[in-house]
Amino acid sequence: MNLFIPRTFMALPLRSSRGASFCGFALKCEGGVSMVQGASRGIGLQFVTQLLGKKDKGHVIATCRNPNGATSLLDLKKKFDERLSVLQLDVTNENTIEASANSIRERYGYLNLLINASGVLSKPEVLQPETTLSKVQKSSLLFAYEINAVGPILVTKHMWPLLKLGGGSGTERDVAVVANLSARVGSIGDNQLGGWYSYRSSKTALNQLTKTVAVEFARRKDPIICILLHPGTVDTDLSRPFQRNVPEGKLFTKEFSVEKLLSIIDRVKSNDNGKFFAWDGQEIPW
Repeated sequence: MNLFIPRTFMALPLRSSRGASFCGFALKCEGGVSMVQGASRGIGLQFVTQLLGKKDKGHVIATCRNPNGATSLLDLKKKFDERLSVLQLDVTNENTIEASANSIRERYGYLNLLINASGVLSKPEVLQPETTLSKVQKSSLLFAYEINAVGPILVTKHMWPLLKLGGGSGTERDVAVVANLSARVGSIGDNQLGGWYSYRSSKTALNQLTKTVAVEFARRKDPIICILLHPGTVDTDLSRPFQRNVPEGKLFTKEFSVEKLLSIIDRVKSNDNGKFFAWDGQEIPW
């Protein structure tokens, strides 16, 4: 299966009055070009599904470590062949991130939205949420940090030129958006329970890195803002081993959470740059 949009659907690049290179698809990419990193399952897959299903315009690039094994994503590709591209990207391998950026540049020319959705909470024999300091291991801390903090920032680094070219063109926003999925447990001010050292601190690192990127984009006057999103406790493979103590009514479906998060993304403004939002639109303290 060809995982890219065939070139028969492409036209020569168009050049805006600002000198930015934009793709020449039918409708001039009305609806914009969105990328979801970590799209093979869970919240990432649901982002792709809703971006395609709730809007009849716009193109989506879905990335994951193993596209050939992402059966649900490939089913979407069959249904939305002209609007969906699937690329291989491993956040622990910067070469694959750079290769994805090059492919997007060749096929689209720009981006309007980047959603970094990949993350890890536990992995057998590698990482388990630590209930006490005595269980903290260097290898677990570094593993969580690499996936949850380093990966999304490296993706943002390589997609930066594409987002700068895209801005809000083709969308109802005046800026491009980088939306990084964080977690309330990453908030230092909200930390009342302790524990979960690796996951908690890696999300805190993501928050600081994203805030720093947001400050730089603003200083450079790039047409991009960065936000952090807390999806709530969502019924996914990531949370399933730890759902027993979730209060009634606080375990959300993927569909509900992503719908809420997309509504936040759709209405953000330039002055929201660097903010940390919960699924209900409320700001979370750092």
